[in-house]
Amino acid sequence: MERIEYERLAAVEDRMWWTRALRRNLLAFGARFAEAPAARLLDAGCGAGGLLAALARQCPDATSFGLDRDGFACRLARAKAVRPVTQGSIDALPFRDAAFDAVFSADVLCHRGVAAERALAELQRCLKPGGALVVNLPAYQWLYSAHDRAVDNARRYRHGEVVRLLAAAGFGRIRATYWNTVLFPLMLARRLLRTGGSEVGLLPAPFERLFDAAASAESALLRSGLRLPFGGSILAVGIRP
Repeated sequence: MERIEYERLAAVEDRMWWTRALRRNLLAFGARFAEAPAARLLDAGCGAGGLLAALARQCPDATSFGLDRDGFACRLARAKAVRPVTQGSIDALPFRDAAFDAVFSADVLCHRGVAAERALAELQRCLKPGGALVVNLPAYQWLYSAHDRAVDNARRYRHGEVVRLLAAAGFGRIRATYWNTVLFPLMLARRLLRTGGSEVGLLPAPFERLFDAAASAESALLRSGLRLPFGGSILAVGIRP
């Protein structure tokens, strides 16, 4: 991504309803693995460091690491999370085999320049047997927009595509669901009406509170095991056999 996008993200990600919901959902899907005694965790594609910092807060007994291919992002993430962050590619992870109990990756496999199949093979290699990969990806290629171009997304996915990708990489016990379902009509309208530019930024405070409340209710449904039929993003977890 361009440096300006990392700067925007660093400035708002702790207060922006969407990034807050994303972290909440990723952590809920991976909690059983991340909160294990002496767990080793990786945020693969940590960006400005918000998720890595959340992992450090929620799992204080774990050892958390970050990785990003952009050096500027690595510096932002180290400062925000106060955790080790390595510069490197998700396609060729600079870690030993079976190094981690859980790996989190938020909207990275969709990036331009990332080979999703090769990256998934690398992520599986670095997981311990029985370890979990938790990923988030943008949904529906027909929703591809100027925002995707601004944040360096090359593709968007359907539920079945994500499941097949994980299965082809050797992951088992796959659970996947759409999310951002309640607010999807508003997202759709915004994408259709907006002519260009990134959507990273805060809405007026009343809307941030309202959307955060709606996303929190949806997160509770996901934690109960419900699978949502459509939405703006896809959340999935797969286990290394």
